[in-house]
Amino acid sequence: MSPRPRRSYDQYCSAARALDAVGDRWTLLIVRELLAGPRRYTDLHADLPGVSTDVLASRLKDMERDGLTTRRRLPPPGAAYVYELTARGRDLLPVLEALGAWGAGELGERRPTDAVRAHWFALPLLRALRAAGAAEGLVEVRLEEGDFHLYADDRADGAGGPVYGDGPAPGEPDARLVLDAVTCADLGRGETGLRDAVRDGRVEVTGDGPAAKALREG
Repeated sequence: MSPRPRRSYDQYCSAARALDAVGDRWTLLIVRELLAGPRRYTDLHADLPGVSTDVLASRLKDMERDGLTTRRRLPPPGAAYVYELTARGRDLLPVLEALGAWGAGELGERRPTDAVRAHWFALPLLRALRAAGAAEGLVEVRLEEGDFHLYADDRADGAGGPVYGDGPAPGEPDARLVLDAVTCADLGRGETGLRDAVRDGRVEVTGDGPAAKALREG
């Protein structure tokens, strides 16, 4: 499938130029998924419920053309193709964080038709860790919906490497948080702070790293 001809607002405005590249439906959600590091097409499709195979393939080609992603083949025995963000694509992290903060008030109660993946709470929790002064080290998060982990240090600025990952931490985490999706949503909306949620018993914290100590001492 060839990339579509570039559509443009034809406006000499930086916001319009940005939307030329990322304004299509699904593009920023693909970026959200790729902030976890290289992903195969099948993995992306599984974690973007509702997107058709044709649309996903088209968006990925558009993003590669626009310098947001690259595609490479894994060495044997993997031998699969993966997509990953370029430096320009990783620069969209603060955009997604700001968009998520702006839209947090729209979450409300989860609808019966709403899909959910545990790692979709990664960016809101990263913001909450920063606000609590506990954005340091490897943090594992456990929800009923599943586990994910955050690299809550210098990689959280999008400069390189994954910002988060699906599943348990790859090694002993500096902090481990156990909470529920309701608390995650409250943290994302700013209705409670992470230190307050720990103090109120809504978040269980274990670990010996600086992040865990900062949250327990709060």
